[in-house]
Amino acid sequence: MEFIINKSDSLYFCNETEQESCLVAITPSATRMFLYMFIGSAVSISIICGNLLVITSIIYFKQLHTPTNYLILSLAVADLLLGALVLQFNMALSVNSCIYFGDLFCKMRRSFDISLMTTSILNLCCISIDRYYAVCQPLTYKTKINGRVVGIMILVIWVLATVYGFGIMFVGLKHTVCEGRCFIFHIPNSNIVVAVVSFYLPVLVMLSIYLKILTVALKQAQSIQSTQTGRTERVSKMERKATKTLAIVMGVFLFCWTPFFLSMTFNPLSGYSIPLPLIEMLIWLGWSNSMFNPFVYGFFYSWFRAAFKIIISGKVFTGNYSNCKLR
Repeated sequence: MEFIINKSDSLYFCNETEQESCLVAITPSATRMFLYMFIGSAVSISIICGNLLVITSIIYFKQLHTPTNYLILSLAVADLLLGALVLQFNMALSVNSCIYFGDLFCKMRRSFDISLMTTSILNLCCISIDRYYAVCQPLTYKTKINGRVVGIMILVIWVLATVYGFGIMFVGLKHTVCEGRCFIFHIPNSNIVVAVVSFYLPVLVMLSIYLKILTVALKQAQSIQSTQTGRTERVSKMERKATKTLAIVMGVFLFCWTPFFLSMTFNPLSGYSIPLPLIEMLIWLGWSNSMFNPFVYGFFYSWFRAAFKIIISGKVFTGNYSNCKLR
């Protein structure tokens, strides 16, 4: 994601003899450089390892081959690519803002950044739709949300996010004033447009769906004792628990990304008065969302927790556990 340097900041140039050269946004001390490298590497490694666990679990264990988990798999792939392709580059740029990168490379990196973030939120939207049918229309859930439908959802998500992310960087809503530093200044209104399309509208859709699910779930809970027993009751409770867990995933997403998008929206309105280090900190908070999801799955889902233990212990290399019962 992109932002504009505060106009009130003192201006320093990477090449002091050329006033048209790239601006030095941050000159970190040795301690700050160490913190950037340590925190950036730790976050990136955690994202890669955690989401690899989720991806491996869903692919390997047949019990996890469900439409909902396929959407979780798509989300994990987006998070994994973010940690592997985007974060390391940004850590280097945070440490030294005068590193030279070619214009094409810069646009590619930012295109991946926007595309993967958009992919994540669209996956969360589709997960909320999946939960709506599972809780609110359980009798028709398996016919409306099956492997084929989810496959189409995932394909549409990735195509739309890719076209959107690369289209912004290669077609419109930007003009480059400093190619060398890989820092692209946006036309001011574009920040608000990107925030509305990439964040506010999808979040509004998800909140509306989960509010509807909550209303239906409360009514179901009140009627379970008198109308449901045995297996039907257990299935209903499992669906509500899954919905609660995935709602927490969405809550973590909002906690991580809302501060950045609010700053992205109000910074132009305040004359770009928000300090650049604060904006940088907020975007790192947003990226860290990709690290938290595997921990949520492991904490709330007993079957994911069991799958993680089997994989981490190396048992998958000593026997065939793909059909084992995860609890």
